[in-house]
Amino acid sequence: MGLPQRDTDRHTYADYCSWPEDVRYELIDGIAYLMAPAPTLDHQEIAGEIFFQLRQSLPDGPCRVFIAPVDVRLPKASEADDDVDTVVQPDVLVVCDASKLDRRGVRGAPDFVVEVLSPATASHDHVRKRRVYERAGVPEYWLVHPVDRMVTIYRLADGEYGKPDVFELTGETAVGVAPGAAVSWEPLLGRLHDPEV
Repeated sequence: MGLPQRDTDRHTYADYCSWPEDVRYELIDGIAYLMAPAPTLDHQEIAGEIFFQLRQSLPDGPCRVFIAPVDVRLPKASEADDDVDTVVQPDVLVVCDASKLDRRGVRGAPDFVVEVLSPATASHDHVRKRRVYERAGVPEYWLVHPVDRMVTIYRLADGEYGKPDVFELTGETAVGVAPGAAVSWEPLLGRLHDPEV
């Protein structure tokens, strides 16, 4: 089951900026997808803990860590912002090139993206957003599965993601694009709800 579309029209970032702020959308190739309702507490725990740990391990270098909602505009070429037709809001992201940051958010591929999966967004994140991040050149893309207690990691090689690495949420997982940065899962696991309940 995918996320519902706003309508059948093609949209750009100019349209996106004119919509009411009380309803959130993501644009993928001009199609506006309604974002899921408020995420679960487990989703928030995971995104918040990843943000917290990365913020602590990347305090002074060129890399900046952000947590949703932050608009990430992904132009296909050099089109003006108003003409960009892909705008996403990753759960957690790292940007190491300050020239990609402006008052509106991020323009261009982040260096690292995390999406925390929920039943409402899993296919959207696995299929549509993976293709978008690959095309945009995001070097490292993590999909964290709260129920299955695992993380799927895509790393860009020769412009493609290829076969992902899959790990259980145990020990710690290194962030490949930020040497010295890693996510330790132990502080988090005790706070998550039992997946059987």
